[in-house]
Amino acid sequence: MLASCFGFVTAFVLAYLAIPVIIRVSRQKKLYDRPNERSAHDEPTPSLGGIAIFAGAICGIVLWAPARTFGDLQYILAALLIIFLLGVRDDLIALSPMKKLLGQVLAAIVLIYQTQVKITTLEGVAGVQNIPEPAALALSVVAIVGIVNAFNLIDGINGLAGSAGLLACVFFGCWFVLAEHVEYAVLAFSLAGALAAFLRYNFAPARIFMGDTGAMLIGAVCAVLALKFIETNRSMPTHEVLRFEAGPAIAVAALILPLFDTLRVITLRLLQGKSPFHPDRSHIHHFMLDAGLTHIQATSVLVVVSAGFLTATVLLHTWGNTWLLVFEITAALLLSYWLRRKARNRASR
Repeated sequence: MLASCFGFVTAFVLAYLAIPVIIRVSRQKKLYDRPNERSAHDEPTPSLGGIAIFAGAICGIVLWAPARTFGDLQYILAALLIIFLLGVRDDLIALSPMKKLLGQVLAAIVLIYQTQVKITTLEGVAGVQNIPEPAALALSVVAIVGIVNAFNLIDGINGLAGSAGLLACVFFGCWFVLAEHVEYAVLAFSLAGALAAFLRYNFAPARIFMGDTGAMLIGAVCAVLALKFIETNRSMPTHEVLRFEAGPAIAVAALILPLFDTLRVITLRLLQGKSPFHPDRSHIHHFMLDAGLTHIQATSVLVVVSAGFLTATVLLHTWGNTWLLVFEITAALLLSYWLRRKARNRASR
């Protein structure tokens, strides 16, 4: 527990001290995110906050992860470095979607083959238990890359991606502390500390954005935590207090906002004959802004709702994965439909 706390504090302090420097340098070098027709901000704003998040989180992990359990973490850090370099390159000079995707796949392969962070079973989802090795590897790559991009796609208003990542990291971090997997607890709380510092500068009026660097980093860490949670939970004895009957459903609930919104937006774009990477204003957070909410109001509501999904799923874990996933998807669809209707009603006035 102490290592996790120290990791959080270290990451917080370093990120908190680094961000003003990054803001000053970005303004001097004119490294801005300039507003466009889809932007939710009106002024040019530095977008290299992910550098501070990365630096704070990495220092927290390296300093406080126990040496005896550092084996897997060295490969996780290597994968995170790949994601970091991709993000910085994209924040400075835009990368094509294909090049970015190839880099994300490379990071996912490092995680799967070097740390064994992967999906090996669906635990009864739709009646499926164990899955063949090739299918497991492919599904694991899709899951990791999907979560990385999901956080990148929801990073559209102040505080949203950071708050969603903070919620997931605190949940997974607390569980790993109780399960005595200190290295993953330190990983979770170190990122949580860096995000807490970043949010101090990101809430309206935002002085800095996290950019692709920060959003993809959050996604990569959350992917590692989610997949490790599922596998660790499954391997626990059935009488263990910490063991849940629906590990995958709980992992999805911890990441419900980025996962659901990304799947919904990509599905809509494909149905409309557009590229999945086609930018638009069809995200849930855009509906909330169109309904008249401010950035901080929209972020607060979405994070509270996400916490509600997670709490409900944990309390109802005995329902099993299939029924809980049906519950999560149905509730999320109804909520998004209601928000979209509210936004349209306001726009028509």
